[in-house]
Amino acid sequence: MSYLIKSNRTLNLSKIHHQIRKFSSQSLEIPEAKKHLVPVKGTYPKGFKATGIHCGIKKNGRKDLSLIISERPCTSSAVFTTNIFKAAPVLLSREILDKHNGQNIYSLVTNSGCANAVTGTKGLANARIMSDAVSKLNGVEESSLVMSTGVIGQHIPIEKIVNGINQAYELAKQQITSDEELHEGWIKSAESFMTTDTFPKLRSKQFTLPSGLTYSMAGISKGAGMIHPNMATLLATVVTDVPISAKALNEALKHAADRSFNAISIDNDMSTNDTFAILANGAATKDAEKLKIDDLNGRDFIRFRDDLTEFAADLAKLVVRDGEGATKFVTIHVKGAKSFADAKQIASTISTSSLVKTALYGQDANWGRILCAVGYAGVSSIIPGKVSVSFVPTDGTAPLRLLTLGEPENVDEARASEILAMEELEISVDLDIGNQEAKMWTCDYSHEYISINADYRT
Repeated sequence: MSYLIKSNRTLNLSKIHHQIRKFSSQSLEIPEAKKHLVPVKGTYPKGFKATGIHCGIKKNGRKDLSLIISERPCTSSAVFTTNIFKAAPVLLSREILDKHNGQNIYSLVTNSGCANAVTGTKGLANARIMSDAVSKLNGVEESSLVMSTGVIGQHIPIEKIVNGINQAYELAKQQITSDEELHEGWIKSAESFMTTDTFPKLRSKQFTLPSGLTYSMAGISKGAGMIHPNMATLLATVVTDVPISAKALNEALKHAADRSFNAISIDNDMSTNDTFAILANGAATKDAEKLKIDDLNGRDFIRFRDDLTEFAADLAKLVVRDGEGATKFVTIHVKGAKSFADAKQIASTISTSSLVKTALYGQDANWGRILCAVGYAGVSSIIPGKVSVSFVPTDGTAPLRLLTLGEPENVDEARASEILAMEELEISVDLDIGNQEAKMWTCDYSHEYISINADYRT
């Protein structure tokens, strides 16, 4: 089957049929093209356990409740959606973090299948019941953060969730700390985050600080639609066994969020539930107080901040790779700007342009749409005669120049079509007025995106 597009070329849709999502009846059959994105093993932070179960929210029996617990108290921080209609879990988690200054957090409980958003006082009460149920098992009041995802405007089945919390907590506590069992628990936890996602998004990695301390991170991200950066942009959590103060963790998280979960866009729609939370328990060392990262100018802090940024970016990219209906993974690289903020603003404008995204889907080298987006991005320092634009292929071959210092190139249309047919590519924009740069990651708009979101609730 093919569709006629404006460039008078036909686009074969058979390549994306494997991605079609069945929502409420979707089984966990990972598309062949996405299986390589799911890890088969991991290196997980000390002192954390995770699991996921089906508690009865989803009618198809898929996992819908995740629980991550720490054996010791954590320093924690989070960034949340800026949507005015903040979901009950967002309001409650922010309240807990503020009240306790990001200290003495032991766990994170997450449900999928129901967002508990725009649910009024009852929704907030239910979110609190979720948190309290885990906190009671932790033995510490107000020690659990809460996240929810799914359909907006419906109340969560709180009794099923509480029963599920008790079951999940017992399963997590019984875990043997072998690499295989820990990995299985984390995979189940990542599966429990999924809604229209086609694969569980999980990463883990080990790092070494300049001081010599070796520590680990594990992270889960969730999202495939309603993704646009202004916060964070979805549900995500990172846990680490590094010792770090609340002040330092807050600063590192903000820096990382702006360059990862705030640097992706699928459809220019911002959710009511967006949360990116981090928990750090210090279990990587017996000298946690002595080695605690606190100096914001220190080498250990800068390295941790950069490690977290890179790690979070990897998690964020998984979301774009699973974008609803997406056939391409696209990096927007804006360089030569006067400030990071300017570069990011331009990258964001390009990545959210419907005209750019549909041209990418149609494999149409219409670079004028890119330049148009640069022009209305609201950055006054741009000098048109200095701007250059290129397509950069991911196979290592030479970039294709489209515009050089404000002058259009004689574009090789055949070569442009080859690059745009690739599943991954980069759009490079050089402003040539400074030394700051920013990247964003986005995807194309396809026919399937419309189909998915036209019948999401059915």
